[in-house]
Amino acid sequence: MAPDPRIAVCPGSYDPVTNGHVDIISRASQMFDEVIVAVVNASVRKNKSLFDAEERIGFIERATAHLDNVRIEPFATLVVDFARERGARAIVKGLRAISDFEYELEMNQLNRSLASDVESIYLMASPQYSFLSSSGVKEIATFGGDVSKLVPEEVALRLKEALGR
Repeated sequence: MAPDPRIAVCPGSYDPVTNGHVDIISRASQMFDEVIVAVVNASVRKNKSLFDAEERIGFIERATAHLDNVRIEPFATLVVDFARERGARAIVKGLRAISDFEYELEMNQLNRSLASDVESIYLMASPQYSFLSSSGVKEIATFGGDVSKLVPEEVALRLKEALGR
């Protein structure tokens, strides 16, 4: 009998995907047989997305094209249900700061109460990305700042089109 493949889900809004996201996805791809980047279609806790789900998925597909075991899918369900439907036994998220930890601890406890068979695994942000957030990138882009070192090149160009003054 073949061993169970180790599948992980990396959920998020990715609005837009940053180099920090790509770093976490890349590192997760080294730990699991398959990584499914789950792009939430409509986030409950965040404002309306700047980019629609299809465009965000495209950004991530191109930014992770070098990773053979990564695929990207939209989702609009509980992340634990999404994970179970795909045979994933882990949810992988990045942590930057204490504020991330507090939120993720709460989410972990809620997810475990719904699906104790799905583990949450947290990867610490690489030092160069520990300050990086999609909302911060959008704010910089809104005021004409250079985001080229923070996001994939294609994303930087689209941000300039969408938000540049």
